[in-house]
Amino acid sequence: MNTKVDTRKLALMGLLTALVVVLTYFNIPIGPLSISMAMIPVAIAAIALGPIGGAVIGAVWGVCSFLQCFGILGVSGMGVFTVEISPVLTFLQRFIPRVLEGYCAGWIFKLMSKATHPKISCFITGFSTALLNTIFFMSALVILFGNNQEFVDKYMGDKSPIAYILGAISLNAVVEMALSTIVAGAVGFALCQAKLISVPDKKKKSESAAAV
Repeated sequence: MNTKVDTRKLALMGLLTALVVVLTYFNIPIGPLSISMAMIPVAIAAIALGPIGGAVIGAVWGVCSFLQCFGILGVSGMGVFTVEISPVLTFLQRFIPRVLEGYCAGWIFKLMSKATHPKISCFITGFSTALLNTIFFMSALVILFGNNQEFVDKYMGDKSPIAYILGAISLNAVVEMALSTIVAGAVGFALCQAKLISVPDKKKKSESAAAV
């Protein structure tokens, strides 16, 4: 039984790894916006595989995001700029937020599953993953590069760090949050329906409490 479960988890981990690599490369153009969906596999991993699974897929995304600074899997204009300032800081700025995002999203699903219906928790986790991505990514950017004058002149201008981070929660980020909520929530909902996700059995809990 354990072998079956482990094989299923490994298969899902492999699928989500491939998916996050593909989605890192392909952004969806919507008018003037360029929408990333790479956080969706991270949210699904957090739902289906827990905090560690979310962190692992987040780490894969972080590595893919760093490779974009060198023109691999697409090009990140900001990444190309920051990697010239410091490749080490750029790696930390692109890797750590994605690991933390996946890990925290896993805990959000665990905790919310105990507080509300697990299927509702899937949609909350999808939203939270995209929101955390924006907050962690932009915060790391300001912490690691906010003292570099070249970066400040090019990107921040006269904005305070808080104003710069809040400014990132633009239409682009809002659309990503909506997509992550809908898609990750729907996939998580389907996994719950198929009983492929272990969630607390509230009925058994209440029966135990009543028996005591």
